[in-house]
Amino acid sequence: MNQAKEHRLEFTKKAQEIVDRMSLEEKVYLMSGNLTFQDMMADAMGEASHYNARPYPAGGNEREGVAPMLFCDGPRGVVCGTGESTCFPVTMCRGASFDTELEEEIGHAIGREVRGHGGNLFAGVCINLPYNPGWGRSQEVYGEDSFALGQMGSALVRGVQAEDVMACVKHFAFNSMEISRFKVSVDCERRTEREVYLSHFKDCVDAGAASIMSSYNLYKGIHCGHSDYLLRKVLKEEWDFDGFVMSDFIWGVKDTEEAGNGGQDMEMCCTQFFGDKLVQAVKDGLVSEVRINDSALRIVRTILAFEDSYQKSGHTYGKEVLGCREHVELAKRVAEEGIVLLKNEGKALPFRKDKIKKIALLGKLANKANIGDHGSSRVFPAYVKTPMDGFNEVLPEAEVIWYSGEDLEHAKEVAKEADAVVFVVGFDHDDEGEFVAVENAENYTGAVGGDRKTLGLHEDEVELIKTVGPENKNSAVVMIGGNMIMVTDWIDSVASVLMAFYPGQEGGSVIARILTGEVNPSGKLPFVLPYEEEDLPHVNWETTNQYYGYYHGYTKLQKIGKTPLLPFGFGCSYTTFSVEAPAFRADEDKVTGVCTVKNTGDREGTEVIQLYVGFGHSSIDRPVRLLRGFRRVTLAPGEEKQVEITCPVEKLKYYDTKSASFRLEHMEYEMYIGTSSAAEDLLKGSIQL
Repeated sequence: MNQAKEHRLEFTKKAQEIVDRMSLEEKVYLMSGNLTFQDMMADAMGEASHYNARPYPAGGNEREGVAPMLFCDGPRGVVCGTGESTCFPVTMCRGASFDTELEEEIGHAIGREVRGHGGNLFAGVCINLPYNPGWGRSQEVYGEDSFALGQMGSALVRGVQAEDVMACVKHFAFNSMEISRFKVSVDCERRTEREVYLSHFKDCVDAGAASIMSSYNLYKGIHCGHSDYLLRKVLKEEWDFDGFVMSDFIWGVKDTEEAGNGGQDMEMCCTQFFGDKLVQAVKDGLVSEVRINDSALRIVRTILAFEDSYQKSGHTYGKEVLGCREHVELAKRVAEEGIVLLKNEGKALPFRKDKIKKIALLGKLANKANIGDHGSSRVFPAYVKTPMDGFNEVLPEAEVIWYSGEDLEHAKEVAKEADAVVFVVGFDHDDEGEFVAVENAENYTGAVGGDRKTLGLHEDEVELIKTVGPENKNSAVVMIGGNMIMVTDWIDSVASVLMAFYPGQEGGSVIARILTGEVNPSGKLPFVLPYEEEDLPHVNWETTNQYYGYYHGYTKLQKIGKTPLLPFGFGCSYTTFSVEAPAFRADEDKVTGVCTVKNTGDREGTEVIQLYVGFGHSSIDRPVRLLRGFRRVTLAPGEEKQVEITCPVEKLKYYDTKSASFRLEHMEYEMYIGTSSAAEDLLKGSIQL
């Protein structure tokens, strides 16, 4: 049993005694957010002028010594406060690092900042899987692969909870459409459900997550916040989840009786259907008090355990931890590890500092503070460094010119006269993110967000790159965005391309330091980059019904035999590596891949070694190969190390719908180890199980 869970269960007896002394009204109060809708709007319109400017309370019982749950949103940092919290790179950028140890460090920092704001729960472990990369909130998750989502999400859970802060994992489940999130009913086959869309949630539950947030959407026609199947049967019974479930905010509960009987433990953040209505439903026999008792026990036990640990830890985190130097340096390090070098033709990068007297930054985003979505995940740091800030910092003696790029002829002249050209293109909070329905567009000044209808850059940016890129061989494109961006129609116009995601408050500095060689890039694509959008699953972003297939992303392209432009797990470096001497073995409970990695270049660098498992001998339809492990290795020039990656046998099983359980096929499995999901980047072997 996980240690975090084991610790919480030690409080079962005490929690039960408290619940037994409570009236029905007190128990239901635990299950209800303590804000009114007017309170929340007052926060948003008041001095702080934003959502979750302070921790949002729910429940609590002063007489029994039960603290309220104090909610802080995320996931790129703590949303509370203004000009205080550290803004880390978005989750997708952190997913590109493939660094679970670093993600756990981020969890520690975020946990400390939650306590510094006066909170005790962090609701920023977002692990929904994007069926299509156009999903507007893709930036909040770690990529397209279920295994990676589970590994990285579990690391964040561990880090946050090590600071005695409850980690809430969201949104359970099938929440990867934004514009239709309140009305869409998602459907899929049972194997798809268990293997692709729920497995990473189970990983986080197994890691000891204290809380789960249900999602707005419906699954098979039932609101996820009311789903007895998802919340009670799967989560609480099959997975033995001991914590509590909360609803997504305001619209996550639609009916008192359905939610009360369906396994929903807490309506957030405003009480509309619980509270007095739930009390009356119990009195009328419409909701069993047994369900109320179970919810109350889960909430009390969890809060008692975390508050006890925090008091015993001796920690007294206050405002001094918010945006502190240690956390800002961590944000910088994450961006350094996550930003991906996609192309470097003729070793155009890194730019030589001693050769640059004038550098041209082209594109509207080159001089814009752009840290991502302006919805519930928005963080308010003390400052944000733009790419222009970064180049002024890194090249203090050079002339740094910025032009937005509207006049292509002028942009060409600027590029010709510069020693290097950097195009900064992509998206901001109006292009993608949490969706805001604009009813009065004429007077609306906030962010729009939503899903991307197409996956390419804006047409004016494409024209800028194609027209101006050939004017200077010393050119680089830096893409800003939350998920995959199509590059097929312009990538041949420039020498080098960087995927920077939304790289956090220090992102502009890191971009400049990577392009000038102070930092050697080591990020890897957490998604596949196809030649054509049509190679990816189709989604109708404005619909009431959407089917999710078994295959998506790199597994779909491999299954249909389509070669991508760039494979999942791909990323360049300023040095070179060799991978040799593969060896694979199978034990009773795990499989292992080993290889020798050598830095064959002339500078230190980091490679991400990846382990894949293939199912070519399966008697059922299975992917060509799946990621089942990864490890970063940093090497000096000429240095070599042996890298070993293990994977539990449990992760090789498939979901058998007849027995309603995961089963292991006894057969030969192909094993692969290397530097991306592409066959040419992998060394192959096999094991027998």
